Amino acid sequence: MPPRPMNPVERALAAFAASRPGSWFYLNVANPVDRRLLPLTNGRISLSLGQPVLCLEVAGAKSGEIRRTPLLFKDVGGELVMVASATGRPKHPAWYHNVCANPRVKVYAPGGRTGDYMARTASAEERKRLWSAMVDLYPGFEVYEERTTGIREIPIVVLSRA
Repeated sequence: MPPRPMNPVERALAAFAASRPGSWFYLNVANPVDRRLLPLTNGRISLSLGQPVLCLEVAGAKSGEIRRTPLLFKDVGGELVMVASATGRPKHPAWYHNVCANPRVKVYAPGGRTGDYMARTASAEERKRLWSAMVDLYPGFEVYEERTTGIREIPIVVLSRA
């Protein structure tokens, strides 16, 4: 089934989020709020303005301390898919290093998806298919990919129920 076309407001929000000021806003304002709000509301309320966002809870790779990160996601066949874009920064996001070291995670997400999951990085073949699905959800991922060209490949993480 093809994705629903974005309405004008959604297109404007997506364009803002993909811009450098929008990236800053989501990393420095929305994420700290959602880090607390999503677990309190079982994933039902966030500052994502209509986009599907979950809160990923994972033990830190070095510290072992619990870390929470709000992330855009898509449910693909019962698995939750996320993009480790870091808004196009040169290095992988910390949460990606954490799930590689500690793949058993907890998720707070809407639609009865809250629970324990196992994380893995998508294979190269899977990534091609899932990348298209994620860009359909949020076209800004293409902007982030342009920012990382020649620096790193943006990983896609797949969560399966534990």
